[in-house]
Amino acid sequence: MVFVDVRGEGVPDDLLYRALGQFGDSLVNIRSTTWRGLAEEERAKPPFELLQSHPALMKRPLIERNGALYLGWGKDTQAALGVC
Repeated sequence: MVFVDVRGEGVPDDLLYRALGQFGDSLVNIRSTTWRGLAEEERAKPPFELLQSHPALMKRPLIERNGALYLGWGKDTQAALGVC
């Protein structure tokens, strides 16, 4: 298992494209303090650009296991990963 500090390391572009393809705009955490601190011009940028510039805006955790992506740590993710 590998943990990545998205604030320090960012998210690889290929993984970000896959996650956006699967989760769409819901990948962007619009409840975060980072989001609230952005100017309207920043908020209007496409999600890919936003998450490249501000990786802390991504909802977490983003888990990749055996090629499948999971977002968040809800009961559905826990069940899919066999940890509940």
